[in-house]
Amino acid sequence: PGHRSSFALSPHLARSFFLTVTSEKRGTMSGGLDVLALQDADVSKMLSAGVHLGASNADFQMLQYVYKRKSDGTHIINLKKTWEKLLLAARIIVAVENPADVCVISGKTHAQRAILKFSTHTGANPVAGRYTPGGFTNQIQKAFREPRLLIISDPRVDHQAINESS
Repeated sequence: PGHRSSFALSPHLARSFFLTVTSEKRGTMSGGLDVLALQDADVSKMLSAGVHLGASNADFQMLQYVYKRKSDGTHIINLKKTWEKLLLAARIIVAVENPADVCVISGKTHAQRAILKFSTHTGANPVAGRYTPGGFTNQIQKAFREPRLLIISDPRVDHQAINESS
């Protein structure tokens, strides 16, 4: 909906960022397969979607994924590391034989549409909105499930599901 020009990279920074990402040694996660290697088209799509834009605050665990920090305080995410984590997540999801054994949870409103789309395309079980406590532990509940894989959008918001699944 809104124009995001205030979050755009300057042409010089975008070009240096693009060259840094594409010139690095290709894919440790790809296993040497050219199909899974980060391509220039993938980087362009991620840049146009704003995947590289982070918040002004970064958790200390998130700092290893930060490429640079803009003058306005916005962190720029390293797309090479993002690609590697996407490949890792894809390998984990594919390893589950039955897609119905994957449970995708989001208590945050901005991620609910994404998890519903993901669930529609993959056959996973979505929980959009508030997670009902006891959904993984109380067998009497109608919504009881035992997923093999739990995917969440934010560990701080979805902590109840994490506690019950462990």
